[in-house]
Amino acid sequence: MSGHGNAPHAAERAVAQLQRRGIDVCAIVGTDAAHARRLVDEALDRGTDALVVVGGDGVISLALQALATGDVPLGIVPAGTGNDHAREYHLPTGDPEAAADVIAEGYTETVDLGRIEDAAGAVKWFGTVMAAGFDSLVSDRTNRMRWPHGRMRYNIAMLAEISKLRLLPFRLTFDDEPEIRTELTLAAFGNTRGYGGGMLICPGADHADGLLDVTMITSASRTRLIRLFPTVFKGTHVDLDEVTTKRARSIHVECPGINAYADGDFALSLPVTVSAVPAALRLLVPTQS
Repeated sequence: MSGHGNAPHAAERAVAQLQRRGIDVCAIVGTDAAHARRLVDEALDRGTDALVVVGGDGVISLALQALATGDVPLGIVPAGTGNDHAREYHLPTGDPEAAADVIAEGYTETVDLGRIEDAAGAVKWFGTVMAAGFDSLVSDRTNRMRWPHGRMRYNIAMLAEISKLRLLPFRLTFDDEPEIRTELTLAAFGNTRGYGGGMLICPGADHADGLLDVTMITSASRTRLIRLFPTVFKGTHVDLDEVTTKRARSIHVECPGINAYADGDFALSLPVTVSAVPAALRLLVPTQS
């Protein structure tokens, strides 16, 4: 199952390598997300040894919705822009043949997934990070814009939201603890350490501990937020006074008018309950991982 951009060419190379390794491949290419999901469900119903996706974190997220809590392992040939799953699990990027070799070796690791459920009972699974607040407002604005294309559209949306930066009223309940009411710029809930193409927003997260790492940022200063931004790539932001971290199995999150994004895409609108689900996915990884 492949996405857009470089994915079709990467898929051709990966399929050829898998076939050279003696593996039978049935290619699935959907016209849109709903079509691809239907084809995946049909393939799983027929029976398959593994589901391999070629693309970025968005197409991986699509696969997670079908594979969560099942027995069929997921293989990844990274061909996106962020590639945060690949970074977390030490998967080869820019080399479809090497990624195919990892899949062919057949070594699996059982990892946690994040599960989001809204008030209506809708559920979304994710592999990396769910975020709500400033960066979801940026993503909302980016999705509303029709021009320019590519990364520049996101950058313009970020500048627009920085100009309107404000603290947002969050209500958070961690496991069975009393509800916390606080004002935040951003809250991130990490099954893994990073999102956004290498930002270590939850640097202490462990994808196999049955917990989510939560990072809460309280700065409403534009200057301070801009200075904080580079430290996120090293994970050192957690040492700053404006940043609070916590760890929990499940968190209920409320903030009026805010959407939750996970694995880089829109997930659900708040309020939601986000939870770590232990051992929810079998993932094909390098043996040294």
